[in-house]
Amino acid sequence: MRLFDGISQTVSTPQVSFDPTENKLMISGDSYPENSFEFYAPIAQWVREKLAEADGLTIEINVNYMNSSSTKCVLDLLDLLEEAHGRGLMVSVTWCYDKENPRSRDLAEEFREEVTFPFTIIAFNE
Repeated sequence: MRLFDGISQTVSTPQVSFDPTENKLMISGDSYPENSFEFYAPIAQWVREKLAEADGLTIEINVNYMNSSSTKCVLDLLDLLEEAHGRGLMVSVTWCYDKENPRSRDLAEEFREEVTFPFTIIAFNE
């Protein structure tokens, strides 16, 4: 598997990083890139490769705003985790949201309804 160097945050794209000690992919920041599918494609490919060689993966998401195409891309990532979960791999998602932003919580709850693996929603306030 190729090394994942991460992606730096911009005004319209989230920071994406990987913690190899915890086997955790972290996505944080707003997500409304001009082309969400192009932005998320290498992340999805990396997740596919990681799930093919590892016994699991955790994704931590901390996104306040996500446009509709980014939402579709995150659903695609969740589908990859759901498939891995079906093969017996240990996968999970932790969604962190600002309690002042009920839309982020609502989005997390919608995502959680789509999966059978552990999906935790945690409120915070900066």
